[in-house]
Amino acid sequence: MRILHTADWHFGRTLEGRSRLEEQTAFMDELVQIVQDEAIDLVLIAGDIYDSVNPPAAAEQLFYEGIARLADAGKRQVAIISGNHDHPDRLAASGPLAAKQGIAIIGLPEPDIQSIGIARTGELARLIALPYPSESRLKELLSDVAEEEILRSKYSERVGALIRKQAASFETGTVNLIMSHLYVLGGHETESERPIQVGGAYTVDTNALSAGAQYVALGHLHRPQNVKATSPIRYSGSPIAYSFSEAGQAKSVTVLDLSPGQVAEPKEIFLTSGRPLVSWKAKEGIGQVHQWLDEQRDANAWIDLEVTMTEAMSIEQIQSLRKAYEGFIHIRPIYPEMEAVRAVVSRADLSMEEHFTRFYSRQTGGAQPEPELVRLFLELLQEKDLADAAGE
Repeated sequence: MRILHTADWHFGRTLEGRSRLEEQTAFMDELVQIVQDEAIDLVLIAGDIYDSVNPPAAAEQLFYEGIARLADAGKRQVAIISGNHDHPDRLAASGPLAAKQGIAIIGLPEPDIQSIGIARTGELARLIALPYPSESRLKELLSDVAEEEILRSKYSERVGALIRKQAASFETGTVNLIMSHLYVLGGHETESERPIQVGGAYTVDTNALSAGAQYVALGHLHRPQNVKATSPIRYSGSPIAYSFSEAGQAKSVTVLDLSPGQVAEPKEIFLTSGRPLVSWKAKEGIGQVHQWLDEQRDANAWIDLEVTMTEAMSIEQIQSLRKAYEGFIHIRPIYPEMEAVRAVVSRADLSMEEHFTRFYSRQTGGAQPEPELVRLFLELLQEKDLADAAGE
């Protein structure tokens, strides 16, 4: 069967008040074309359909019309889970109607595995569909089936226990899949994700997802990426860039062919529908900005502009730039004295706590250390300082 994996659509999201609906609509048109061109049998949508629990009506209309086009009156199977931005009950409310078109919408974690038949190949997919598993949702789901020891264990271990229970339904003659919306240790974040993990508490170890699946389709991180693990684990990433921290990222969806027992070899299909986000640093002043505009540099982009000024930038100059190009999101004048302050700040010593936090984040791919770990590090450091002072 041919599978397409996508996530983090964030329909309804804006960029500093600028609507992205036109880009999101273009993405949906492009996605429908891709599933047709690639003869996709099963579409996996791994959460964060919307950007908020109360999305605007236009965003909901785009979603419902879009998934109907993807399913094509039941000719193609579609499986959708909620993310941490979605209201699970609201998202799944249309589930009974959607199911008649081959669309499964799972709002809350469920105890049972999904079985999805593919008419074209006669194959059966077994899908562990785990929507964003909050602490309360995990506890509620596990309370009837788990021992007290599991209920008291760490978040990652509870996620693993739930997945292993459902993975008992995997068979050698089925295509075995996991789809979830969570933060896996080793994933690289950008600024545009609303954090799931707090001090590392909601970080999931890759071992929790190593339950015999041929492919693990994840949502939450906006950078398309594979996560190093014993099983193929991948974030498809968001279809368009939602913050300037994603500037320069190539956006894509993931496609793969899978038969029972086959090793997954996902490939990217790159998207063209979103406007790029770029940063301009005009060190030669406003004249350089107008020169770039005349050259139609980054003509379709949203732009974060820094312009070096020797005199105060006037309101008229800012209005002139915005009138010349509607894609300026930020316009920040930079003065020589500000550059000097920047240089001093960049060289300033960070506290040991900040040094340790940054080091831990780099080593773990973005996770934040728990407060207890930071305190332990500082205590050990203090003990070493005292020992050094005593000549030990």
